[in-house]
Amino acid sequence: MFEYCDKMVADFENAICHPINNKSSIYYTGVDLGTACVVLAVVDENYKPVAGAYEYADVVRDGMVVDYIGAIHIVRKLKEQLEASIGSELIYASAAIPPGTNELDSGAIKNVVESAGFELTGLLDEPTAANSLLKIENGAVVDIGGGTTGITIMKDGKEIYVADEPTGGTHFSLVVSGAYKVPFEEAELLKRNPGKHKELLPVLKPVIEKVASIINKHIEGHLVETIYLAGGTCCLDGIEKIIEKQTKIPTYKPQNPMFVTPLGIALNCTSNEE
Repeated sequence: MFEYCDKMVADFENAICHPINNKSSIYYTGVDLGTACVVLAVVDENYKPVAGAYEYADVVRDGMVVDYIGAIHIVRKLKEQLEASIGSELIYASAAIPPGTNELDSGAIKNVVESAGFELTGLLDEPTAANSLLKIENGAVVDIGGGTTGITIMKDGKEIYVADEPTGGTHFSLVVSGAYKVPFEEAELLKRNPGKHKELLPVLKPVIEKVASIINKHIEGHLVETIYLAGGTCCLDGIEKIIEKQTKIPTYKPQNPMFVTPLGIALNCTSNEE
């Protein structure tokens, strides 16, 4: 089902550890300013992953940039790190925003990317970016990020509906923090530990059910036969089973949902030379 997506993500994971210096004539970068993590994905002239870097950060909340200077600093630092690893300058970048927030925050995202030294050539919504890898023709693409849940309904390969609501991984961490009586930062680390997922799933079930209710609300009236998940929060083992039970719709996710959206953003990057 996710052969292309899983292969691209696997290649990207390898490129993060072992950047590929293939002297491509041009490079394209996807900048994913997430609530919990900033990810830069680099692909070559053939749109194959060659390098990547990420940093957990608190510069975006609920899809909105709240630390403008901090965001620029992180993106610039990761850009320079990647340029050193592939021995080439990174000029062109695309970015993404939660669906329906274009008027609210597209200017801030644009300014962050450009202030970090990129030429911004594309700005799209996150589920659409994810679907560049998932390649879903029919169904709902649900991007559960750190701050928001974005939903895009696809019919015959075309978007017919997009929506976004402020519930995501940050809310999961707040629940873990309260249940275990630990600071938010420690709860974040617990949530990211795959070895803790089985233990955490019952604790997080109510907030996952809330996400499912958001999905149900937005797909109502549409013929949605399958739900496809992306976004870092979907790395939680078993999240798809709870969503499927609540929505009564078959729900699937690729092997590593965290890197689907940033890679999709990179695939939508172009250059002014084209």
